[in-house]
Amino acid sequence: MTPFDNQQAPNDKPPLEKETFVEVGYYQLCKHNQRAEGDVFLSQKNPSDGRVITTLSDGLGSGIKAGVLATLTATMATKFIANDISIRRAAEIIMNTLPVCKDRGISYATFTLVDIEPDATVRIMEYDNPPYVLVRQETVIDPIKDITPIQRKDKTTAPKREALLQYSRYEARPGDRLIFFSDGVTQSGMGSPCHPFGWGSSNVQDFILEEIKGNPLISARELARRVVQEASLHDGYKPKDDITCGVIYFRNPRDLLIITGPPLHKERDVELATLFNLFDGNKIICGGTTANILSRELNRPITVNLKDFDPKVPPCSQMEGATMVTEGIITMGAVSEMLEKGGDIDSLKPNAATRMVEQFLNCDRIWFVVGTKINEAHQDPNMPVELEIRRNVVKKIASLLQEKYLKETHIQYF
Repeated sequence: MTPFDNQQAPNDKPPLEKETFVEVGYYQLCKHNQRAEGDVFLSQKNPSDGRVITTLSDGLGSGIKAGVLATLTATMATKFIANDISIRRAAEIIMNTLPVCKDRGISYATFTLVDIEPDATVRIMEYDNPPYVLVRQETVIDPIKDITPIQRKDKTTAPKREALLQYSRYEARPGDRLIFFSDGVTQSGMGSPCHPFGWGSSNVQDFILEEIKGNPLISARELARRVVQEASLHDGYKPKDDITCGVIYFRNPRDLLIITGPPLHKERDVELATLFNLFDGNKIICGGTTANILSRELNRPITVNLKDFDPKVPPCSQMEGATMVTEGIITMGAVSEMLEKGGDIDSLKPNAATRMVEQFLNCDRIWFVVGTKINEAHQDPNMPVELEIRRNVVKKIASLLQEKYLKETHIQYF
């Protein structure tokens, strides 16, 4: 695929509707005064068959012990499904592996497991997490669930109450949103005058619908963030439990073009400008030389924006037709580091790198057009180690986006 695949010639018929893209996003806060999350959210795209597998596990209690058990549960669930073990069988193995709390007689971790086929068939297995919410056309759909009891093989460690797994299956449609969360969401505010018994599933559903009606195109990550922050609000911004929300959004893909580095041959400057001009989506120019080439070829001036000044990352610039214009290797190096660390970029100081990461996270298909002309400044042995060759930085960013954030990435050398 190239950035021109979705372009429309002036006299051609309109293109067919874009394929549905599965956007996965989540947001979480740990319990107040805890430094480690007791909830774990994992997702991956299976390279062999294109399935998207997502697991949210809530460890009993909070802190490191809860996080270890939740990690064990989520990792087992994700790996089992990725290796074609049936979703029911995977749940049975997990249930018979997890220890049981002697005092409370319940498993040490709960989970919600989602398996999405490339044909948009969705299978969900839930154990003791709050019920998921399926929103279709701004309406909550009540799914049909098959409740299956799981008997532990070791009766001496069996829970005091029967373990019940809830299984459901449906065919996703464009625009569907699947929202699932830990009980830190539904139980938030418990004991307060407004929510003496907790926020509750019904109120959570109403809040989600209001958010979607207020912003029909809200991203999965942003919707998850708003749910978690609202739950934190009910706890007085001091969460009484770990709070995690995951959202899966079926929608048309959002495209992003990154142009960085001048072409190997100056004769291709016009071709690079044409590619930039025709691309249908968000566009980022990364590198001063690249920006000057496009500014000259398109006759569009560049203006520097000093609003988000940061001594470590050069400021953004603006040019007509570009979502943003940034410096090259330093900014991309900072972006690579942020993507590798993960976490909440909203807590970081706004600068060109955080804005670029925001663009990456909000888009689905990302094309890198990389100029192959060598910049002599980056070959100076006196330059910092962080200034890697542009090509290697782009490869690292593309790999992180694909493996860690489930993005579709393409690299084209110019």
